[in-house]
Amino acid sequence: MSDLLAVAERAADAGAEFAIERFRRDVAVETKSTAMDLVTEVDRRAQDRIVDVVREHDPDATIVAEEDDFRKTVPDRGEAWVIDPIDGTTNFVHGLLTWGPAVAVVRDGDPVAGAVVAPAREERYLVGPERATGNGDPLRVSDRSDPDSFVVAPILRYTGSAADRDRFAALTTRLVTELGDVRRLGSAQVTLALVAAGVLDATIGPFPPNAWDTVAGALMVERAGGTVTDLAGEPWTPDSDAIVATNGEAHDAVLDRLDGFDE
Repeated sequence: MSDLLAVAERAADAGAEFAIERFRRDVAVETKSTAMDLVTEVDRRAQDRIVDVVREHDPDATIVAEEDDFRKTVPDRGEAWVIDPIDGTTNFVHGLLTWGPAVAVVRDGDPVAGAVVAPAREERYLVGPERATGNGDPLRVSDRSDPDSFVVAPILRYTGSAADRDRFAALTTRLVTELGDVRRLGSAQVTLALVAAGVLDATIGPFPPNAWDTVAGALMVERAGGTVTDLAGEPWTPDSDAIVATNGEAHDAVLDRLDGFDE
C-alpha cells in the first residue's frame, strides 16, 4: 500500500509541476458542458504526465480520469487510478490559488490511497491506509461540536441549469441560516483536505460528484477522524449522489439542518 501512495504522490507532483509553470500565464480556455465548465490545454497535458507516472508503475492500470477518453466511473472490482489533473480549473484560469492535481487509488470500489497537491498554496495532502498528512504533519479534523460555530463550504460544480442553480441557491441559503459561516473555495478536493486538516468543519456537495472530484479528499476526512456520508446519512461511496463531510462531532445535526433544503 505504501508503494501505491508513493506512486500517487509522484503522479500528482508531475501534474502539479507542469501546471504551476503555466499558472497566471496566457492559456487558451475552452468550455465543455456550460460556460463555467472550463478546460485548458494545461489540464490535458498535466493529465498526460500523471498518467505516464501511473503507467510506469503499472502499464495495464485502469484509469478513471476527467479529461479525454478515459473511463469515467469507478469499477466495482479490481484496482483503478482516479485522476483529476487540475481540480479547480476555474480558479486556475482566473489566477486564484486554490487548485491542484488529485490522484487516488481504489480497490474493489473502495478508496485506499490518494494525493492532493495544491502547488500555488504550497500544500501537499497525502492519505494511506492508516493516516492522512498535510505537508508531512498528521491531519486531524476540528473538535468543534456546535453547528452554530461551524465554517462550512459547498462544493461541486452545478451544470448551470435553472433547477441546479435553484438547488445550489437553496443549499447556500440553508447553510447561511442554519450553520455558522460559509466559504466556497472552488476546488472540491482541496476543500475536503481542509476539512481533514481541521481548517473547515464541514463541506457539502449536493450534486452527484465525479469520482475525480472527491475520492482522495473523502478518504482524507475519514482517516483524519471525520465522517463522510450522503445527504441521507448513508456511508459515502464513489457512486453516492451527494457528499457531506464533517468533523464527525455533529454530523447528524448538520444533516438535520440540511433536511429538505431543496423542497
